[in-house]
Amino acid sequence: MIDETVEEISEMQTHSSSVVAVKAARALSALADREFPTTEEYVRALERNSSALRRANPSHASLHTTQRAIVERVSGADLDSVADAKAETDAAIQAVVEQVEAGKERAAKRCGDRLDPTATLLTHDYSSTVIESIERAIETADGDVDMTVYVTEARPRYLGRKLARSMAEFDGVDVRLIVDSAAGHYLSECDRVLVGMDCIVDDTLYNRVGTYPIAAAAADQGVPVTVVGSESKLIDGGFAFENEFRSVSEVMREPAEGFSIENPAYDATPTRLLDSVVTDERVVEYDE
Repeated sequence: MIDETVEEISEMQTHSSSVVAVKAARALSALADREFPTTEEYVRALERNSSALRRANPSHASLHTTQRAIVERVSGADLDSVADAKAETDAAIQAVVEQVEAGKERAAKRCGDRLDPTATLLTHDYSSTVIESIERAIETADGDVDMTVYVTEARPRYLGRKLARSMAEFDGVDVRLIVDSAAGHYLSECDRVLVGMDCIVDDTLYNRVGTYPIAAAAADQGVPVTVVGSESKLIDGGFAFENEFRSVSEVMREPAEGFSIENPAYDATPTRLLDSVVTDERVVEYDE
């Protein structure tokens, strides 16, 4: 189970960073089915497997913080037996999963309560928290919903198509899928850009590649940019973001002859280009 989860994370089969953190945490429960002669051997196995999960995607702050929380809780506990260590691991996993899921739900609720159900939005990439935020805005609108959402394809993996399909089921929402390069063209029609986040480290938002040019174009056109995600994704030091460069086959299947292909997964957006960040704990507003 752990090896399968490592592979899934490294191949980015799961798009939501919150879902990645939860899956990775639950994967550690597989250690309960193994035999260990001592608690020391168990803790070493826990640390080793947790490190493998973290290495699968160095860019996921939620993955790193939740894995570290589990390992630190178990390694710092007063354990009398392997059974105690397994029980402590299970409790740590449950605590982390509840924290991630509750934080995501509260962030979406807070964001959804701030959204105008008649607004025109633009979003980029796939974010389950963005979907839940829009769903919340619809649920609290008492039927007065007339929302338009422009969704970029988020090439090269076309993650935006998945988001568009999800939101197409919402009543009162006109979903329009556009190519990434058309974002600037449609921004003049938008009231707000709404995106999720991988993490914010100090004064930089790291998110799916393509977020930066959208935020820069939005700032130029005076369209506010709101980012939504759990508070645990806001990090003041202690975490060095590492970008991931994906397979060139995602960009072009045939061989590249005479040129190279670059395929970064994320880009860096200065928070000065943002209007607000909505989390489960607060709303951070940036001065113009």
